[in-house]
Amino acid sequence: MAIEIPKESTKEAVLSIRRYFEENMDNEIGNLAAEGLLRFLVEEIGPIIYNKAVADVQSRLQARVAELDVEIHEDEFGYWRNRRRR
Repeated sequence: MAIEIPKESTKEAVLSIRRYFEENMDNEIGNLAAEGLLRFLVEEIGPIIYNKAVADVQSRLQARVAELDVEIHEDEFGYWRNRRRR
């Protein structure tokens, strides 16, 4: 599954990459090179981040589903038990 970044986010990411290079690498990088680097990173590393996020969501959902039993459980055969309480 290809990870696609919206155009506006791509523009912001390119600006961020350019700024990073200027401030940390003492080197300037153009828009084309920054966008190429972004595409490479998204294709190469993006799936790692995506898969981790999916696994985290699955784990949280499984925990929530396990809690459902406690929250909505109804005791069976409660007629006689309820009559004794009266």
